[in-house]
Amino acid sequence: VILLLSCGPCARVAAQESLVMGIEIRRHEPGKDIHDFMRVPHLVFAGDRAWIPPLDLMMKEQLSPGKNAFFAHADVALFTARRDGKLVGRISAHIDREHQKRYQDSVGFFGYFDTVDDVEVARALLEAARTWLRARGMQRMRGPLSFSMNEEVGLLVDGFDDPPMVLMGHAKPYQGQLAEACGLAKAKDVYAWRYRVADLPPRARKAWDEIRAMPEVKLRVASRAQLETELKQVLEIQDDAWRDNWGHVSFTPAELKAVVDALKLLIEPELAILAEIDGRTAGMAIALPNLNEAISDLRGKLFPLGWAKLLYRLKVRRPKSARLCLLGIRKEYRGIKRYAGLSLALVAEIQMRGRKIGVESGELSWTLEDNAPVNLLIRSMRAELYKKYRVYEASI
Repeated sequence: VILLLSCGPCARVAAQESLVMGIEIRRHEPGKDIHDFMRVPHLVFAGDRAWIPPLDLMMKEQLSPGKNAFFAHADVALFTARRDGKLVGRISAHIDREHQKRYQDSVGFFGYFDTVDDVEVARALLEAARTWLRARGMQRMRGPLSFSMNEEVGLLVDGFDDPPMVLMGHAKPYQGQLAEACGLAKAKDVYAWRYRVADLPPRARKAWDEIRAMPEVKLRVASRAQLETELKQVLEIQDDAWRDNWGHVSFTPAELKAVVDALKLLIEPELAILAEIDGRTAGMAIALPNLNEAISDLRGKLFPLGWAKLLYRLKVRRPKSARLCLLGIRKEYRGIKRYAGLSLALVAEIQMRGRKIGVESGELSWTLEDNAPVNLLIRSMRAELYKKYRVYEASI
């Protein structure tokens, strides 16, 4: 039964509901009717010590067309599930026109897939997303992506005991089982690697020494005075280096500006390393201070005292962990044998600089399971694979 309700705030957004197997599915309009959608994970992860609630302010911006540049090239629907009047799950569905422009594969996406341990709830939510995508001409459904390959990717399927790093997701152990019980199949796994900041392994030290000895090569930190320009170059290299990766979609100009603005607030220049060859920026490695370490006890709230705590923890006490989230070499240099050790040298450089400012541990994430060269490089740093995230797919 499909109902259109006009009650309370739903009257403004014409919320759509369906009632199947005693489970009520409600559709919410991004940016206007998102309170319940944001509340779901607080219920699903109640008592889970590893889950870190994201800041409400950041989530509101992420889910609002007026704040998130992704909406300029995407159609998005948000759904919640209730059983006996209680919130029990959520999901998003979206069509990314930039993805379609590049791949022309009629693949739609789902994200924010959080549910209680109930296969009927999971099935009802996935059916809501599937129906919405199918009505708009999509033939396959892939996810979870919240919302793109440049953001939170995959459903955690291994490594549940450790809190997620900044901009990485979390899940309950049963959620992958529910997804597969509802007909979703693995499309790709992505990896998160953990390492302790210590003396460099011999192979990394050798690569660092060799690269530093090359007169045409310079490894340096990002300039504070020119940070915006430097970050634009970083993202240009990221796009060039990752363009052939599975599912990659380039930032639009508006998204690029938004990412640069966000990075300027969070980045620590000592953890932003650029490689120049003959004066041209050829590679980069960027690690972000682990925001999640600083907000773990704020429960998503910045008021009344959250702001002060956050600023103190980020700028004075400083996080003891960081996430290496961007690493890339321009294609034109990757095939040159002389510079084969440049990526490893960049990781070594960022580790040494992180150690000087008090970083004790790091995560390198995420990497594709079949990206053998990058995964081998990470193993060379004596990192351990400690989390796996799975991207699922199904015909619709």
